[in-house]
Amino acid sequence: MRILLFLATNLAVILVASVTLSLLGVDSYLAQNGINYSSLLIFAAVFGFAGSFISLLMSKFMAKRATGARVIDSPRTPAERWLVDTVAELAKNAGIGMPEVAIFPASQSNAFATGWKKNDALVAVSEGLLQRFNKEEIRAVLGHEIGHVANGDMVTLALIQGVVNTFVIFAARVIGSVVDRVVFRNEGGHGIGFFVVSIIAEIVLGILASTIVFWFSRRREFRADIAGAQLAGRSAMISALARLKQESEVPDQMPDSLQAFGINRGARQGLAALLMTHPPLEDLIAALKQAGPA
Repeated sequence: MRILLFLATNLAVILVASVTLSLLGVDSYLAQNGINYSSLLIFAAVFGFAGSFISLLMSKFMAKRATGARVIDSPRTPAERWLVDTVAELAKNAGIGMPEVAIFPASQSNAFATGWKKNDALVAVSEGLLQRFNKEEIRAVLGHEIGHVANGDMVTLALIQGVVNTFVIFAARVIGSVVDRVVFRNEGGHGIGFFVVSIIAEIVLGILASTIVFWFSRRREFRADIAGAQLAGRSAMISALARLKQESEVPDQMPDSLQAFGINRGARQGLAALLMTHPPLEDLIAALKQAGPA
């Protein structure tokens, strides 16, 4: 279903952009200046979605390598047995297949889930979380991560990133071509101005467009918390978030590529807040409290 959504989204982006360009007469202008906008759109879509989906397909492998996570194939301790059994119970209740369960070495209390298929995901928790959280809190954190998997957040985030990438690649080259023709008066092919402006435009547009991706990432955290509350209890979810807030000053030990998937992220202020993958923990706690009695 999500592969069909990916294809439909890709097609919709190309179709909407094509119609918009035709109505505005931009296609005629580009054609006169040596740019086939249809080919450019296809080029942008292919490269825009390829990167995000290759990353998604490799996410489990890369997550294990980046964090040093050890998958629990055969539990060696009662704690590991409880962890595997708890994940199995939560996954069954959420209606997904049993994920791989892993522990990664980090003193920070953290956890993440990743994988491109609901029924073949990876759920990992840090050693610090297992050492300092009680079982109810750990269960709530696991419910939160299972919620991400059940909601299909990893695939949806890849779709949004692909759309954003497509827009950035396409718009940057259109801007580069216009500046090359109008400002640098280059009438024969593409000059150095096209390439320089395209690169600068990609950087600027990429930063601006990333705020959309980060906005979705923050919204999905609220949904995952609701899933965690439904699976493990609202009071346990609130307690787990409160414990994470107490440890929010601990330096983030998650690799940059996985920070969007971790449950514990430090708060930022000002414009930097637009580039946060997670909302402030106090906002998450307040949302759960307002949703109903614990």
